[in-house]
Amino acid sequence: MTALADTASAKSPPGLLGHRRHARPAPSVTRRTTLTFDSTGMARVGLMPRHGRAITEFADLGRRGVVTARVGNRTLAPADLVAVVTDCLITEAMSDRRAVGAEVTLTHPAGYGADELAELRGALDAIGLHHVALVAEPVAAAAWLEAAHGPVMPGLALVYDLGGASLDVALVRVGAGRPHDPIAGVPLRSVEFGGRAFGALVAARGGGSSAAGALDGSVADELRAEHVRASLELVYRCLRRADVTMADVDCVLAVGGAARPTEVSGVLAEELARPVVVAPDPERTIADGAALVARQTAASAEETAAGAHRRGKGLRRARRKLTRMSSAAAASACGVVLAFTLPADGVVAGSAPFGLV
Repeated sequence: MTALADTASAKSPPGLLGHRRHARPAPSVTRRTTLTFDSTGMARVGLMPRHGRAITEFADLGRRGVVTARVGNRTLAPADLVAVVTDCLITEAMSDRRAVGAEVTLTHPAGYGADELAELRGALDAIGLHHVALVAEPVAAAAWLEAAHGPVMPGLALVYDLGGASLDVALVRVGAGRPHDPIAGVPLRSVEFGGRAFGALVAARGGGSSAAGALDGSVADELRAEHVRASLELVYRCLRRADVTMADVDCVLAVGGAARPTEVSGVLAEELARPVVVAPDPERTIADGAALVARQTAASAEETAAGAHRRGKGLRRARRKLTRMSSAAAASACGVVLAFTLPADGVVAGSAPFGLV
């Protein structure tokens, strides 16, 4: 997903993004997480060609498959393919003049260990994307929560990410005083839940058709509620890993495209007995939050450099620092930052300007 966040007021307080009531996300454009290469090695994202092969099922580095691509004399591993998709999306976003010089953030599953992160960082750096920052998906989601519903009291938020290919559950510390790494315990993932798994469940109940419309509306709703209710075992396991209970959790943030139906938030609220927050378009919550993380990083860098200059200590050093911060400052000048999230089932590209009225 690509998200452009307005940074016209980089000095606004963290977590308070202008007048939130006036935020108006622009329509998003969906891109399938597929790659094709032409005879010259040029990559294209989102195509399913009639002839030839599209590369799929590569975006989750945690799945140790053997998805590779041979382009010319080079073999591309999954991390290389993710980097290629990121480069293509950046190129597409940069067609908007507002995005030139913007900060760029790429989200990744919270379950990635040191090996996956090093692999992804190396693949990005290898094609010149040194400036792309990495942030865990639930951390980006929590950033959206604090901006859209803040200021929030210090506490724990349970991020319930029901996507097309899996369910990811993580506990994130929010509010003032949260640590640099705010994830508590161990984030968990299951491919037994999500849009794809629910489609298989519908197919099994509907005589082979994977479309929810093949079942009566009320039956499909009950089936979805049953599916979400069954997923709560993963939630409880995540709580046990962090040595907490739902009594320690302040709210549940439901994100992901499969979290849109009201049955999802309804079951979570009923079973977990905690307030449930769902964005109008939960599929883009993580990308919007990642854009906010990039914006806040740029604002902090500007304030740090400006503070050093104001104190008058080491003026030459401050000037060198300001030069190094030029790309971050450009985010304020352009009024945008970019963020991408590559779910295994689809990439969403679009713009999300936040109104700073």
